[in-house]
Amino acid sequence: MPSGSCICGGLKYEFTGEGQGLALCYCLSCRKISGGTHTVNVMVPLDSLKVISPPGSEKTCTQRHETGMNLTVHFCGTCGGTIYKTADNKEFSGMAVVQVGTIDDSNFMEDSKPGIELFTKYRAPWVPAVEGTAQKAEF
Repeated sequence: MPSGSCICGGLKYEFTGEGQGLALCYCLSCRKISGGTHTVNVMVPLDSLKVISPPGSEKTCTQRHETGMNLTVHFCGTCGGTIYKTADNKEFSGMAVVQVGTIDDSNFMEDSKPGIELFTKYRAPWVPAVEGTAQKAEF
């Protein structure tokens, strides 16, 4: 069962299954969430994700995404590290978009290759596309 946490370890989680493939997202919201050029994500069913930290450890912030959906960021109340995102549109209904860098098993990322890159219209020109990965200008 994959598990992970924020940088301070105050917000821990686990999920069942393997997730639905890696995706890189360059949208403007993910830039702000990551503090960099993009996020690396894996989608898992929301009902398979379990936060195992004390109540109150998880905080949320909901903002309007550039597509018009409401994007909720779930993060540690102590260090601010983002763990996952949820959204109110049909594509993400019932799903958690987990930040892959928070997963404890480093092989999870190393053994996987992204299947898709999203919002490539916002990708910095100095960031190359991942060879063989589907490219979408938006969703």
